[in-house]
Amino acid sequence: MDERIDAVQRMQDYIENNLDKDISMADLSKAAGYSPWYSYRLFQNLLYMTPAVYIRRLRLSKSALRLRDEKVKIIDVAYDSGFESVDGYQRAFYKEFGCNPYEYSVSPMPIYLFKPYGVKYSKRKDSKEMNEVKSVFVQIVEKPARKVIIKRGKTAKEYFKYCEEVGCDIWGLLCSMKSISGEPVCLWLPEHLIPEGTSEYVQGVEVPLDFDGQSPEGFDIIELPKCKYMMFQGEPFAEEDFEEAILQVWEAIKKYNPETVGYCWDDKNPRIQLEPRGERGYIEMRAVREELK
Repeated sequence: MDERIDAVQRMQDYIENNLDKDISMADLSKAAGYSPWYSYRLFQNLLYMTPAVYIRRLRLSKSALRLRDEKVKIIDVAYDSGFESVDGYQRAFYKEFGCNPYEYSVSPMPIYLFKPYGVKYSKRKDSKEMNEVKSVFVQIVEKPARKVIIKRGKTAKEYFKYCEEVGCDIWGLLCSMKSISGEPVCLWLPEHLIPEGTSEYVQGVEVPLDFDGQSPEGFDIIELPKCKYMMFQGEPFAEEDFEEAILQVWEAIKKYNPETVGYCWDDKNPRIQLEPRGERGYIEMRAVREELK
């Protein structure tokens, strides 16, 4: 792995872990292990923005989630986000999201949150052979009847093609929407849920059946029934090894026979993928139904 990528990743990690503190270029330089000037150039060249812009956008997105989920005063959120005045915070919030923070706190709407990936994660690399066998944990979970607000692609059957078709920033928009599962989901849809000319792979947010809130333009809403899922969870992994971690779980699913625990695969419900996050391991769910005897 290129040491320059590692250096930028260390700066990203430092920002994430110290977002509520004052962060100077000297702090980032120390984390990167290079001079302030060179660290600044590396950051800008690999992430296409300055450290200051990156930090401001990340703080604004964190503040938006606070306004959505907590009863807080705008002035407190502004100062906690590192702004010296409420006016400055309001201007920055409007510029970033196109709405006033007070109006957003009263009536949250889907907005494009800044959700940066670690540079090591975003720099795709060739998959390695899976020589080391790792544990995959399996459990049954139950999903309630629900709606899913989804963004369809055109022909995508996997994440990278989907990003080419709809853009990777869709994830930030989905993260701004409250989900009954606590986070957005990626789905491989069964045939009966795929209109002609649309993709099998989609991303979306699970919401209650009685959802009547605002849906982003260009999104569809589908209904899914109550269903049991077999959840497969791999071991924690280094972010740059995400593809290998996914393949490990896919191999486990391929070999797993649900009949040993009284179930069979239910292909009428979508396959579900959660965001691959190294600290928890890769998670994927396949629908099951009780085997008829």
